[in-house]
Amino acid sequence: MNDRLPRLLALVPYLMSHPGAQVPEVARLFGLNEKQLIDDLQLVWMCGLPGHTPGDLIDVSWDGGEILIDNAETIARPLKLGVDEVSALLVALRMLAELPEFAGTEALGRVIAKLEQAAGDGAAAVSNQVAVEVDAAPGALATVTTAARHQRRVSLRYYVPGRDEVTPREVDPLRVVLVDGHHYLEGWCYRAEAMRMFRVDRILAVDMLDVAADPPAEAEPMDVADGVFRPSESDELVELEVTPAGRWVSEYYPVESLEELGEGRQRVTLRARDQTWLVRLALRLGDSGRVIRPESLAERVTETAKEALANYY
Repeated sequence: MNDRLPRLLALVPYLMSHPGAQVPEVARLFGLNEKQLIDDLQLVWMCGLPGHTPGDLIDVSWDGGEILIDNAETIARPLKLGVDEVSALLVALRMLAELPEFAGTEALGRVIAKLEQAAGDGAAAVSNQVAVEVDAAPGALATVTTAARHQRRVSLRYYVPGRDEVTPREVDPLRVVLVDGHHYLEGWCYRAEAMRMFRVDRILAVDMLDVAADPPAEAEPMDVADGVFRPSESDELVELEVTPAGRWVSEYYPVESLEELGEGRQRVTLRARDQTWLVRLALRLGDSGRVIRPESLAERVTETAKEALANYY
């Protein structure tokens, strides 16, 4: 099993620090049945330092259900999480702390502080660069969550980045969901006369109205298992060519087609509702990708890049 080695490297330090631990207790702690744990212990018994003599191997016994281990001092220290692992954990905990039901919870704060202290400056610095709500109105998440829970209509001022404009909305909220690291308010939008997803960190102002939410019968939550964005046939078809460093595009966004070009390069075809978003994507790719078609988009990317460079001279 792919997870057996990490488990064994965690199991040995645990047993060294808990002499006499019982087989059922340890099995339950590591999410195993007793047979799986005994199989692991039998493997540990055959491991040790080079030389492979009895004095080089780990000595472990479990007679009577009591586990005793010896001669394993070289791996007695628990494994440390890497910077990327601790960073991901810290970001997730900070996002959890933003939820209204966890507001003011001291336990989360203590856990975050201990993780930052144990991880050092690297992980703490990386995770601090990730913002859960950058420009959201203060208390926006709490307000829309409360409105969804009590089925109350909300009035929003919402920033639409694709058009770079702020629009007023009245929305009957159905739920608040967390997708790809962002909170979304999903509800019936009276401006669009359709279901819409609103990223909470783009809500510039929000008020809960003294009006009961009354969405029409056709208002149904969307399936967000594969993300929020759903391309349609009316969206513009765009073709990109990416290097190995830009392959994340096909993994992160829904694509119409994907062609391997050799040496790790890909030709990616996808749809998008507006070119503004595509220009930002192309600029983000830099030299790891280029727009093949439409030509109008390729020209727009070139002009935008030139304008940006001009600011440095």
